Amino acid sequence: MNAPLSWGQTARALAVEFAARAPAHDLDGSFPFRNFDDLHAAGLLTLAAPVAYGGQGASLGQLTDVVGAVAHGDPATALVLTMQYMQHRGMGRRHKPWPEALARRVVQDSLQRVSLSNALRVEPELGTPARGGLAATIARRQPDGGWRLSGRKIYSTGAPILAWYLVWARTDDEQPRTGFFLVPAGLPGTRIENTWDHLGLRASGSHDIVFEDVLLPADAPLELRAPADWGQGDLLMQGEMAAFFAALYTGVARAARDWVVGFLHDRKPSSLGAALSTLPRAQEHLGQIEALLKVNQRLIDSLVSDLEAGLEPNYADSGIVKSVTTHNALQAVQQAVALSSNHGLARRNPLERHLRDVQCGVVHTPQDDSVHIAAGRRALGL
Repeated sequence: MNAPLSWGQTARALAVEFAARAPAHDLDGSFPFRNFDDLHAAGLLTLAAPVAYGGQGASLGQLTDVVGAVAHGDPATALVLTMQYMQHRGMGRRHKPWPEALARRVVQDSLQRVSLSNALRVEPELGTPARGGLAATIARRQPDGGWRLSGRKIYSTGAPILAWYLVWARTDDEQPRTGFFLVPAGLPGTRIENTWDHLGLRASGSHDIVFEDVLLPADAPLELRAPADWGQGDLLMQGEMAAFFAALYTGVARAARDWVVGFLHDRKPSSLGAALSTLPRAQEHLGQIEALLKVNQRLIDSLVSDLEAGLEPNYADSGIVKSVTTHNALQAVQQAVALSSNHGLARRNPLERHLRDVQCGVVHTPQDDSVHIAAGRRALGL
């Protein structure tokens, strides 16, 4: 009898199908709904949720393995899945748990159907809250204890499939408080505007979501604080996000490496009379790609090991891992393009898509400038 597949092996098997669908979704910017049907059927949508609420309680190492495997096939799908995992992981935080009833409801929903969650934070005027500032999205307390929510969120990854929004908003108090409000998708006053038309990750459905006087129950806020009381945010969450992004974009780079390996074996110019793979120059450049991928995996493994051991990373350390790995992934794909020349940039081949997708890594929070400033200030003792 064959042993059951691990979650990572299951994800790698699914990723083969995802890769076959990816070119069409990339071409027209359509959302890969079928991929999430497959992830749900395989039990991978609740992988990160606490066992107490019905999830599998997978370790961070297992989750990053799944995300990297899915990204090898379709990084847009992997990005949406990462956001689901981040929200489910957040339910089990010792110091900032979700209200149990809400957490259980969201996880059970994901067990019964294709139900995904994401935090909606970024706004047209504010940008990302990670750089400070007060949200323009406002929650107004109602006489019956409920809330009315109004605002616009941009870059809402997975918008076409999300069942639950965690909306970052401020209250209308004289001294505003800020926090996340749990909002079921599809409430009256909620609409999605199809604004996502980017160079890479075109299938991620990162559209605008608009809230116009949306009525919410009294228990919609997960937690409200004075803006200054949020401090640097959740350092553990930031560390986990760095590990997920590192795994995701390394997965893209591995897909580029795999394609160029096949190209070097198959391409046999008549002037050479042999495959390009026999050339020392090709071997050297491929070795440079291997080095970049190996460094990335070592960094991912090290960060994951620290987090699983209960070590809370500082902002600079986890940010450096995210910055270095995403740049290494970008460099690896660029090396693959250099090895394949015009062939790699032809739309009939996947490498040009990998080149577009991998560039999205450097724009995710934390961005390079804030990471390097934090590292520099720490080195200076400031």
